[in-house]
Amino acid sequence: MMSQPIQRQRGFTLIEVLVVLVIVMGLAGIVTVNVVRHQAESRVQTAKLQIGQLEQALQTYYLDHGRYPTQAQGLAALVERPTTAPIPADYPEGGYLARPRLPQDPWGNPYIYLIPGRRGEPFEIISYGSDGEPGGTGHAAEISSADL
Repeated sequence: MMSQPIQRQRGFTLIEVLVVLVIVMGLAGIVTVNVVRHQAESRVQTAKLQIGQLEQALQTYYLDHGRYPTQAQGLAALVERPTTAPIPADYPEGGYLARPRLPQDPWGNPYIYLIPGRRGEPFEIISYGSDGEPGGTGHAAEISSADL
């Protein structure tokens, strides 16, 4: 009687599967860290661009009316005709921004409008960064039109 040769089953061992999972998770972690870092940097750049656009709109408002919106009127005066004095006589239809609503900073907070600015500028536009609080460092640092 001849014995049948033992056939080995082909497949992966548990150790091999775990090693592959560890490698994949390590790569995913590296990619995630890089994506989050670049996302935070892009939000800072977006805030700077939006502040620049708001500055340009305020300059146009000034050229049209001989003054900047008051503190009470705020940046809302760029998208709708102010209802508090001084009310501009010839406010353009559609306002001073490309879109009919005021943008929020990339972290979902309103931009701060100061007139005059903290260092004597005619006005200042501020985003308090990712933490929404004055001051801060890194991506949580405030972004000011005075620094751009």
